[in-house]
Amino acid sequence: MVGRSRYTLPLSESLSRKFDALGRDLDVHVLGTAGGGHGADARFRLFRPLPLGKLEGAAFYALLPFRVARELRAFRPDAVLVQGGQETSLVLLGRALARSRAKVVLDVHGDWRAPTRLYGSPLRRVFGPLGDALARVAVRRADAVRTISAYTSGLVRAEGVEPAAVFPAFMDLEPFLESEPALLPERPVALFIGVLERYKAVDVLVEAWQRAGPRVPDAELRIIGRGTMGAVVERLVAESAGRVTWTASVPGDAIAGALDAATVLVLPSRSEGLGRVVVEAFCRGRGVLGSRVGGIPDLVTDGETGILVSPDDPEALADALVRFLADPSLAQRTGAAARRAVEPWLATPEDYAQAVRELVERVVAS
Repeated sequence: MVGRSRYTLPLSESLSRKFDALGRDLDVHVLGTAGGGHGADARFRLFRPLPLGKLEGAAFYALLPFRVARELRAFRPDAVLVQGGQETSLVLLGRALARSRAKVVLDVHGDWRAPTRLYGSPLRRVFGPLGDALARVAVRRADAVRTISAYTSGLVRAEGVEPAAVFPAFMDLEPFLESEPALLPERPVALFIGVLERYKAVDVLVEAWQRAGPRVPDAELRIIGRGTMGAVVERLVAESAGRVTWTASVPGDAIAGALDAATVLVLPSRSEGLGRVVVEAFCRGRGVLGSRVGGIPDLVTDGETGILVSPDDPEALADALVRFLADPSLAQRTGAAARRAVEPWLATPEDYAQAVRELVERVVAS
């Protein structure tokens, strides 16, 4: 399994459950990025980020084919599962360098055009055309493509390729299901959880709150996350007279509590894969106010489990915020429907491992 994902060793309990389940079905090795910690795990080959500032990502991609080639020669796998279109093109190059016969499977978790346009620094946008070209090569030349939703399957089919399998990534939802959803808070609260980057449209949320806040004077906005747009959020907090709070990060086991203390989850993204936080909100019986992009409509049914608005439309987002925060019955109704709608997404680590094994066996056999 190859990707730029950061792993901290020893693994968290959630990741341990995932990889232990995979290990019972497959001999799995992982090539990724070291995220800290001092543990050791023979299954993981992790590379520490080079101290190159904004060029660290470029260095990772430049070295990836050679690192993959070395691992292919040493491990000799039957298949390589790669997260990301650009990464898959480079893994295909690494396979050629190693003269390996391993099958390469592209995992499509979202729009491959987003990373170079909506993530990180503006420098990434310079590489947009190259990133798009690499991703399209990956879709067409990988031995198989796996998608996670109807939205990501549509992206692949638009390139003339049929997904070999469609199933979501494993989501450890046990912490969100240990108790019944809490009652809605007495004071209405809109909650945003996510990285403070352009693809999450934090700037749109800020503008929408500036319009919606005065219309619901007893409501609050709570923001959890960090990123390059932190200054935008900081200014909003300073101007809000205590009605907007910002927490850079909270422990993973505190997310359920943050959702319990909220009336509605707000996800105004410009791009989104599946939106794990939507599933977590559903587990806690909270409706979702989201933008009509990416995989969000795969989860949120407009008017039933939440409200969908057009992306990059602060006025529409503000109106929907007012509807949710001023009408407790809407929040209660969508929250109850959301809790019922989450059932199909409750897969165990063993379910995920079985799906991965069936995909690998099918690709290798072909």
